[in-house]
Amino acid sequence: MIQAWLAQHWFVFILTLKRLISAPITSLLSIIVIGIAFSLPTGIYTLMENLRALSGQTAGSPQISLFFKLDADQKDIDKIRQRLEENPQIQHVQFVSRHTALQQLQQNSGLNDPIINLDRNPLPDAFIVHVQSGVETVKQLHETIQEWPEIEHVQYDSAWIERLDALLKFGRFTVLLLATLLSIAIIAVMFNTIRLQILTKQDEIEISKLIGATDSFIRRPFLYFGAMQGLLGGLTAWLIVTLVIQRMAEELTELARLYSLNLNLQPLSTEDSISLLLFSTWLGWLGARISVASHLWQIEPK
Repeated sequence: MIQAWLAQHWFVFILTLKRLISAPITSLLSIIVIGIAFSLPTGIYTLMENLRALSGQTAGSPQISLFFKLDADQKDIDKIRQRLEENPQIQHVQFVSRHTALQQLQQNSGLNDPIINLDRNPLPDAFIVHVQSGVETVKQLHETIQEWPEIEHVQYDSAWIERLDALLKFGRFTVLLLATLLSIAIIAVMFNTIRLQILTKQDEIEISKLIGATDSFIRRPFLYFGAMQGLLGGLTAWLIVTLVIQRMAEELTELARLYSLNLNLQPLSTEDSISLLLFSTWLGWLGARISVASHLWQIEPK
């Protein structure tokens, strides 16, 4: 039973390949159209993933600066250090004593005499906290630390985080919108392609029904044809994106050297590549399935 089922599907697979080869120009144009359509959202997605990785090199993890009150003692410092180190959202904690901060100010400002003549050190003890990336994570941690009585002021530069987060959100929305619109367009193209095939093979379908062929047997070649074109279109999109990313990486080599950055653009990961191929195959099958369901029932033996 299983061997017969496999033999039927193998026969349909070979028949579908022959149909593709019998009309090479038409098949090639359809595959290229599908490939270009898929390459647009896939390319944007790949660039956004590279941008996310690049942001980690250029900006590092976001930092929050905690400034103690001037009357804070060592007990307060140890208490805050323990709280920070126990927080899972914090990657690294660096303590800067008021004495170290005054020395750094003296070295960097060049105001040696005025600083030396100060009656007392006006700078507070501080912690520099490296936080996991994410606007919400930093904001929540900032609000929490601001309520601690030992802390006078909490400062962090959220501008780059918010801009990057907004850019990535816009990129994800763009990818989703393009993928949705182009998926509908691909289904429509496949729908019309299968409709034309059904019309050209109307006599063959009528004869098949006369000799007792089931609807599933008749529609199987059309479903294979749609799925195969979707798969080849996905492969074309993957090839386009890979070549474009490779070319862009070559052009960025000089820029990376000037800024001492690692700007090696990465292609689609294995998981994303498999998802692309599966999704494109499913879209091709879906367009064929809708077309067959809409037109095949209208053909009956006379």
